[in-house]
Amino acid sequence: MKANEIRKRVSSAYARAITSEHQSCCGPQGCCAPDSSTAIAELGTYKPEEIKAHQSAASSSFGCGNPLAFSDVREGETVLDLGSGAGLDLLIAAEKVGPSGQVIGVDMTEEMIDKARDNIKTTGAENIEIRYGLIEDLPVEKNSVDWVISNCVINLSPEKAKVFKEIYRVLKPGGRMRISDIVVEELPLELRNHQGLYNSCIAGAVSEEEYLAGLAEEGLTEIKVEERFVYDAAQLTAIFADQQAGLIDLFDGLPEEERTATIDRLIKEAAGKVWSAKISARKA
Repeated sequence: MKANEIRKRVSSAYARAITSEHQSCCGPQGCCAPDSSTAIAELGTYKPEEIKAHQSAASSSFGCGNPLAFSDVREGETVLDLGSGAGLDLLIAAEKVGPSGQVIGVDMTEEMIDKARDNIKTTGAENIEIRYGLIEDLPVEKNSVDWVISNCVINLSPEKAKVFKEIYRVLKPGGRMRISDIVVEELPLELRNHQGLYNSCIAGAVSEEEYLAGLAEEGLTEIKVEERFVYDAAQLTAIFADQQAGLIDLFDGLPEEERTATIDRLIKEAAGKVWSAKISARKA
């Protein structure tokens, strides 16, 4: 499948998610976490006061961590959020950089941008700008930002090498990157080919080794994984729950009992091989 077609399908899935009752790219269980209501606290390390202050954006968050947690973002700096979604990380970054700083969000889904702008308007923040665009071709000037952040988005890109190149291009010398994302060590082919699981941040993810190598290849330095949250079989089952119908379609010729057993086996094979990683790097 061509890159543009993949992006179109992903964007459509998130447009449906943000306008649906459950507000999730894969049903009521959330996008990249087993339970989006608890993932914010357990995976994201967001402060309770941050969630309380930005409840609407938090309830529409499809992230797998908090890229701003324990970061050194300072007042007056410029922060760029790749795939800024409903705007939770934009709002938190805006508070960190203050009135003299700037926060830029880039997203390819109009419905997400509309939701983020609504959330920003509610807070009255005036130092946030959202731009429509692709993370593989950022509408951002070279050497112009102090920080690049992203929350469970780069795994969705069909052209990750281009994203890594763009991160390097837009960072100022000495600028830093901090990203929360899903990585996959190994995944059964049947799951790799499932569009619903691609939209759910799983099937399009690369290995941690490939991810770090891609950043290094573009010239980023001080690359390290700061945190990992590994998904077990029960957590993967929760993530996959809303994809059961689509997964069953993959094995349409099998009796129902055998189909169920096959899906359970695939999930068990993937257990321990999928995790949320917080990755940081620097442009020399």
